[in-house]
Amino acid sequence: MKGRPNFRNRTVWTGDNLDILRGINSESVELIYLDPPFNSNRDYAAPIGSKAAGAAFKDTWTLDDVDEAWHGEIAERDPGLYAIIGGAGLAHGASMKSYLIMMAVRLLEMRRVLKPTGSLYLHCDPTANAYLRTLMDAIFGAPQFRNEIVWRRTSSRNDAKRWGGVHDTILFYTKTRDFNWNRTLSPHDPEYVRKFYRHKDKNGRYRLHEIIRTASMGERPNLAYEYKGYLPQWGWRKVREKVEALDEAGRLVWSDSGRPYVKRYLSEHPGTPIRDVVTDIPPVSGHAKERTGYPTQKPLALLERIIKASSNPGDMILDPFCGCATALVAAETQHRRWAGIDLSPLAVKLVRERLYDHHGAFGQIIARDDLPKRDDLGKLPNYRTHRHTLYGRQEGICNGCLVHFPFRNLTVDHIVPQSKGGTDHESNLQLLCGACNSKKGERPMEALVADLLAAGIRNGNVYRSIGQ
Repeated sequence: MKGRPNFRNRTVWTGDNLDILRGINSESVELIYLDPPFNSNRDYAAPIGSKAAGAAFKDTWTLDDVDEAWHGEIAERDPGLYAIIGGAGLAHGASMKSYLIMMAVRLLEMRRVLKPTGSLYLHCDPTANAYLRTLMDAIFGAPQFRNEIVWRRTSSRNDAKRWGGVHDTILFYTKTRDFNWNRTLSPHDPEYVRKFYRHKDKNGRYRLHEIIRTASMGERPNLAYEYKGYLPQWGWRKVREKVEALDEAGRLVWSDSGRPYVKRYLSEHPGTPIRDVVTDIPPVSGHAKERTGYPTQKPLALLERIIKASSNPGDMILDPFCGCATALVAAETQHRRWAGIDLSPLAVKLVRERLYDHHGAFGQIIARDDLPKRDDLGKLPNYRTHRHTLYGRQEGICNGCLVHFPFRNLTVDHIVPQSKGGTDHESNLQLLCGACNSKKGERPMEALVADLLAAGIRNGNVYRSIGQ
């Protein structure tokens, strides 16, 4: 059913997140946080003896035929996105093009599974953040960009012949303009409280705030009246009735010179609104209790802040690159439902261990290596009934070799195989000639296109739209 997850709370999948995302119901997730590889051209591995020992990945990307086939899929679905990726390839090389293709096909699915009120946070670093920003603008729409959040991940760094790089970037986008947002505050700095909230009465600590205007505020306003013998030269900031009410409530303080001030209590201002530069959450130190040894582990406090701001208790949180499970632990801590996906089966082990450490034996983690089956499309007719419609739409052209065939020589095929989470919906169907259908088998369409390109059967370097 659309808007309802087709999986249970506390589910962790092991497998390719593209296949799994394709099987998740549309508009069923409130918040997605992802911390994917950064195209950093580095190898990562957890130290022996750590909780994450065995976790390793190579963050290096090379362009291959499957990438080009995916690029063709993007060309058909979103020409603007196709152009951005092509431009990045020209400017930055094949590695960046390959990386962005990998990210684009997954981000398109992530946008689909987000609820209309949902948000997505993409954690990256300066290696690819400029390209990812344009990618996200194309997928979500530039007006849905909310923030580029800077997180200081280290306090110092000595980089040769450049400013020391000490930050990561988190790109914050929403599905629509009507999105969940909870105002989040950080505690006041103790030194700030000591310096500015210097006074105290039975109601607590307070500071003195101006209630009259000063010369720097411009021309004298209409609020020029005398109160208790005091007539400010530049007028009052509030109408007389409000000044009288403040005085009646004991909120006015008169200085020795007869000048009035308003009491502003610390309890009325419990914190500072969170800014888009995060310096108060340090990286996970080597001795921290939450440390797993996972090569790119992020602090729990950072994920808790994101989850508090962009979701509510009971909402579904998804991390499609869940790694050492920080987002999942944070979601559990904040009383959200959650699911994660990772290529490594080690993620399931880390989820279990970390949730036990933080919450005790609270319940069973659902470990899956199968694909979810969408149930939000309603009752679908037999997929073969779309054959005539598809023939007209494709103008008799096989969607593999791009050769025209008579109606009898074309067969209905699932673009994303049913074994990979594909549905019988018309949008997932195409016509292939017998040879292409046999060659494709149970593989995704991009694998067939890659083979046809390599064999010279399909002309051109990119996938062409139906009918071209």
